[in-house]
Amino acid sequence: MAIGSVFGNGVMGVQKGLSTLNKASAQIARVGVSEDPTGDITKGAIDLMQGKLQVQTSAKVLETANKTIGSIIDIEV
Repeated sequence: MAIGSVFGNGVMGVQKGLSTLNKASAQIARVGVSEDPTGDITKGAIDLMQGKLQVQTSAKVLETANKTIGSIIDIEV
């Protein structure tokens, strides 16, 4: 796998995680007008955790790819 695609996948993962966080926070904000607030807030909280983990994991992918590029540059110089 090329390093460029690893960076691309890492960035897409961060973007997807942030999108999940935005949707989950909007869902939680709508709890006050919902007929079943318990179900909505539970799903929203779970989605928040999933989005957070997605962003953290993707950031780790980017960090590892960055370190790998640095190691490759150090070896070739």
